[in-house]
Amino acid sequence: MRVNYKRQIAKAITFRIIGTIDTILVSWFITGSFKVGAILGGIEVVTKIILYFFHERVWDKYIKYGLE
Repeated sequence: MRVNYKRQIAKAITFRIIGTIDTILVSWFITGSFKVGAILGGIEVVTKIILYFFHERVWDKYIKYGLE
């Protein structure tokens, strides 16, 4: 079975949406403020995209685990 890149992009986007919703809800629960939760969710979505980009770069360049 071949993996279509469009499928991988869709999975990454939907996973990020789920993760951000989770952050908003947890932050809202902890702080009691939906506004604070939404702000933290907004910050989190940007930082996680940046972190993921660099994480992928490191794995592609330096980590050979699982490659044949």
